[in-house]
Amino acid sequence: MQCVILAGGKGTRLRPLTDSCPKPLVKVAQKPLLDHIVSSLPSAIDEIIVVVGYLGDQIKEHCGNKFFGRKVTYVEQEEQKGTGHALWLCKDLVKGRFLYMFADDIHGEKDLLRVTSFTRSMLVYPTKTPERFGIVVRNPDGTLGEFIEKPKHAPSNLASTGVFVLDEHIFEYPPTKEQNGEFYHTDMIVEYAKQYPIAVVEQETWIPIGYQEDIERAEKLLS
Repeated sequence: MQCVILAGGKGTRLRPLTDSCPKPLVKVAQKPLLDHIVSSLPSAIDEIIVVVGYLGDQIKEHCGNKFFGRKVTYVEQEEQKGTGHALWLCKDLVKGRFLYMFADDIHGEKDLLRVTSFTRSMLVYPTKTPERFGIVVRNPDGTLGEFIEKPKHAPSNLASTGVFVLDEHIFEYPPTKEQNGEFYHTDMIVEYAKQYPIAVVEQETWIPIGYQEDIERAEKLLS
């Protein structure tokens, strides 16, 4: 099974730490974020597709052709055009079901193993700050109903933690261009879920890393 990891962002909220270091290599508890993420992947993942952009050469040098025993393939996102654009760049490489996630946050090993046990799924976590995240509303059967990016008036408190199990059918739904010129995966996933139901799975461990204070919090939780 493949895992697509988006690792091309500039990490502007973590400046100055990211002025000369890509966010996936920022250290948390003396270990780069990307190491935390990949070391927690289920054993079923045998190939990682890493979408790189900002300071991507550092990520390539760090991971090489094999990382934590898994083959690594790199995809270049030369312009920052959003998550939908980054995912779309992988369409010719993805085969069958795949795990899709960001190189931003730390997730529990048990949660990643559980989400991959479903045919199609996504991880969520209750939040008190829904305006910072994509918010999910479940259908009565527990599948994805609504998925709204950073709503002003949140219809639920379940935040998408950016981990999905999808398949190649996601590429039947091209991302649409937003007013800011970027393409996001949210609309792709919502349209895809109408034909291919996505199980919404609540996770136990999620440590989002967006700001410098998040690093301090993460280190306390990991100690």
